[in-house]
Amino acid sequence: MASDHKILSDFLGSLFMPSTEQNRSFTQLIQFEIEPVQLEALVSALSRQTERLARVEGGFISGTVQASDDGRRVLNALQWRSRQDGEAAFARFESGEEDFWALIRAHHAKAVSFDSFQVLRSIERSPDDALQCALVG
Repeated sequence: MASDHKILSDFLGSLFMPSTEQNRSFTQLIQFEIEPVQLEALVSALSRQTERLARVEGGFISGTVQASDDGRRVLNALQWRSRQDGEAAFARFESGEEDFWALIRAHHAKAVSFDSFQVLRSIERSPDDALQCALVG
């Protein structure tokens, strides 16, 4: 029984393997508080912007646009290979043709919060349905 526990412990340890400085990705979370009437337009604008980032920004890994059940909050999550990639993209976004502050004003956001996180551990399901430790390198 103890050996079964060790096997499970080793397996889980390999799945949740800590990342190293060189392979830590970076996530930016931008949450908007809006009136539900603005939901569809803001989601569309953020989706277009995220697609543009995916096409033109080096270091882009993934992005999602999510909405709360009540339609009053929208979350844009952007994952980058590194903090530098994310910060450089956001700086260009702030001053680019689709100015970030204009996007906020156009959709009458009541509040916007920004958070960023460095990915320390990650697990995901592969196309063949296996669990794997996903480290960005």
